[in-house]
Amino acid sequence: MRSIWKGAITFGLVNVPVKVYSATEDHDVSLHQVHDADGGRIRYQRRCEVCGEVVEYAHIDKAFDDGDRTVVLTKDDLAALPAEKSREIDVVEFVPSDQVDPIMFEKSYYLEPDSRSVKAYALLRRTLEETERTAIVQFALRQKTRLGALRVRGDVLLLQTLLWDDEVREAAFPALDEKVTISKKELEMSASLVESFEADFSPEKFSDDYQEQLHELIDAKLEKGDALDTAETFGEDAEEGGGEVLDLMEALRRSVEKNRAASSGPPKKKSGGKKKAG
Repeated sequence: MRSIWKGAITFGLVNVPVKVYSATEDHDVSLHQVHDADGGRIRYQRRCEVCGEVVEYAHIDKAFDDGDRTVVLTKDDLAALPAEKSREIDVVEFVPSDQVDPIMFEKSYYLEPDSRSVKAYALLRRTLEETERTAIVQFALRQKTRLGALRVRGDVLLLQTLLWDDEVREAAFPALDEKVTISKKELEMSASLVESFEADFSPEKFSDDYQEQLHELIDAKLEKGDALDTAETFGEDAEEGGGEVLDLMEALRRSVEKNRAASSGPPKKKSGGKKKAG
């Protein structure tokens, strides 16, 4: 894993330098759109609704509208705002772990101790474990102030970003106000059904069947030769800059492929082996 950020957990006079890593990753197959008639890539353009011109990213500003009025925020306007550049994960309080509602959890990050802070890291981890507390922290990541929960997962400190209180909706459903009578027999039968499904949670028992079957479908099509030459799915104007591609990763990938093709000379004959989708 590669760290995405470096900082320090701070509470009182204690300072624990750490490296931050994403704790999760996405394994979904990445798909793009093509024309069903000829397999050509579907391209997206940033087109101005006033003049109709395709606008380069350098000439695009951000804006806010309240329904009646629009406020344009230039790059200089945004640059004038105080940037959040602090490298501290500031502990503001320690709360009972069961008071943090899981609905507030957003993204998870592992924290690795710096070589100079192993003992302080272990002390904080042990303290959280024995007190059954979660540290509520504030920190800045990607120029945004964030609220987070610092807790223990195995031998590692786990930082989870939290939604702000006003980002969690209240559930107000009229049907829940209706008076319902549940008999003792119904409750016993329901409890019996729950008991028949009882188990210890083992996430490794579960898999994403859709993604697995999607991989199998792609592999089967590749094995049958039911595929297009990727280079042929781009039109001639793709090399002439006829419209800006919205997906930055797609644009970067195409640039890499083009440079590789230019530097490798004539294409080599492909073997008939099975390719893996990925």
